[in-house]
Amino acid sequence: MRKENSTNLENEVQINASCGMAYTLDLIGGRWKPTILWRLLNNGSLRYSKLRKSMPNISERILILQLRELENDGLVNRIIYPEVPPRVEYKLTELGLKLEPVLRLLSDWGETNRPTGG
Repeated sequence: MRKENSTNLENEVQINASCGMAYTLDLIGGRWKPTILWRLLNNGSLRYSKLRKSMPNISERILILQLRELENDGLVNRIIYPEVPPRVEYKLTELGLKLEPVLRLLSDWGETNRPTGG
């Protein structure tokens, strides 16, 4: 939990308000968010279980946390189907889909510049 009145939080708010790149990185940054967004971009929508299986090294707790943050930021929709057992799918929102060029550029840059094992 973050302190609401910390200098660090105040600095983050100020930077995000004045720098588009910082704001974007704040929304999509971290270890797992880019991977989640990339999976959803390339698959349209995914059931929770399929998303989880596509990222075997992420813990269930972290995946749920990251999905909630992406949902709260308006980048991902969580769709619950009233079935027994309930089926939950995730897909990018219209705002999330606008990240496609950014995600593709980041992916291309990483593929081109990632060090090769040696």
